[in-house]
Amino acid sequence: MVIRIVGLGPGAFGQLPLENYQILKEAKDLYLRTAKHPIVERLGQEGIAYQSFDDLYDRAVDFSEVYRQIAGQLKELSRRGIVTYAVPGHPLVAEDTVKLLLADPEVATQIYPAMSCVDAVFAALALDPVDGITVLDALSLGVQDIDTRRGMLLLQSYSQHICSEVKLTLMECYPDDFQVCLVKAAGITGQERVEWLPLYQLDRQPWVDHLTSIYIPPIREARAAAARVPLDPLVEIMETLRGKHGCPWDKHQTHHSLRRYAIEEAYEVVDAIEQGDMYKLCEELGDLLLQVVFHAQIAKENGYFDMSDVVQGIVDKMIRRHPHVFGEGQADAPDEVRVTWEEIKEIEKQEKTGEKPDSIIDVPLALPALMLAEKVQSQVSRVGFDWENPGGALAKIREELDELTEVVETGDKEGIKEELGDFLFATVNVARLLRLSPEEVLKQSVNKFISRFRYIEEKAKQENVSLVELDIEAMEKWWQESKKVIG
Repeated sequence: MVIRIVGLGPGAFGQLPLENYQILKEAKDLYLRTAKHPIVERLGQEGIAYQSFDDLYDRAVDFSEVYRQIAGQLKELSRRGIVTYAVPGHPLVAEDTVKLLLADPEVATQIYPAMSCVDAVFAALALDPVDGITVLDALSLGVQDIDTRRGMLLLQSYSQHICSEVKLTLMECYPDDFQVCLVKAAGITGQERVEWLPLYQLDRQPWVDHLTSIYIPPIREARAAAARVPLDPLVEIMETLRGKHGCPWDKHQTHHSLRRYAIEEAYEVVDAIEQGDMYKLCEELGDLLLQVVFHAQIAKENGYFDMSDVVQGIVDKMIRRHPHVFGEGQADAPDEVRVTWEEIKEIEKQEKTGEKPDSIIDVPLALPALMLAEKVQSQVSRVGFDWENPGGALAKIREELDELTEVVETGDKEGIKEELGDFLFATVNVARLLRLSPEEVLKQSVNKFISRFRYIEEKAKQENVSLVELDIEAMEKWWQESKKVIG
């Protein structure tokens, strides 16, 4: 079984290769993926007979089903002899039916290339693909596909509905007024149309059809990344709240007075994550973002920085600290990324001060004690001041426990405080070396304790007895039961 796959070019008859034209004229069994192509009318005038698969588009649930049916029918037809199959543009550019045929080991194919619609768009816009461009299917465009640093060409943009879906996706990454280009009938004399327009007008053009593509130019400047963040409405609300006729409470706040709320909102975010509640997580992330905007507004009023500076600062930092993504660096594993990150941080610190830091220990002392201990231990570990394995750290725990036991027997309060702190610090070390978060480990144990104690409370309620009336033996009995019931 042999299927000759012939490219029809972008639309103009003069762009159809001579060899392809001869094959179409000589073909006994000629099938077109679609007859909705400018060159097809000329084929009819030349007396070239054909059949198309357009009827499948009206019956199938989606395009992927259409493509599978076309490939399956062509395969069956080829069992009777050579079949000629013609597709718009180049057979290997954005042609899913061809991909299916090439992937079938039972099908032999012969490819006859032609100019693609992509080539025609390049010519219409005077683009050099060497500069970098991504070609995508508009029907399956997702935010994860978008790289604003590169130009992007979207094929299959054949209706206003599709343009509307594309517009909404692009607005996640580009300003609403970002200039994009609609290209219709590229390369076809007298029909070619190239129109630049703001993104928000992309779906308002009634003339788009199956010959239309969308070109999105790259955002060249790094600062343009800040414009993609849709924070303006929130920033404007905060300006109003802090303005002349705003809210008395909001106007009274300072960086210092807002400290507790940043911490509280961060914990609310963590709580939503632990609950697995995505609706709550969305809400809590908004509350946390509000704190960022609040501080930025206060800073703006005092002439220090504004929200744009905050966004641009983190954009620049992320690009700078990911050279393996945005530059020439390489990192194939998370540990390699971590090392590179820390090295770049050291360089940044030195550039800010003009001299090498006096100490490698650089942590915010306001961190909770467990997190502070873990970060300090991790930082000194980078220069080799660490245990080789968890075994050494476990031995240190035993040593600290012995010292704590001794001082407890003396009743020395200051000594107990010191040795208990050393014991906890050593425990954090063990967790870190075992690649566990001491914060999460302790939280898990606390939650377990709460669940077990609530079991005791429920048992007491069933027995109609107050907890204060229970002796320790009764509570211990129910405690042991709770281990079996709830773990």
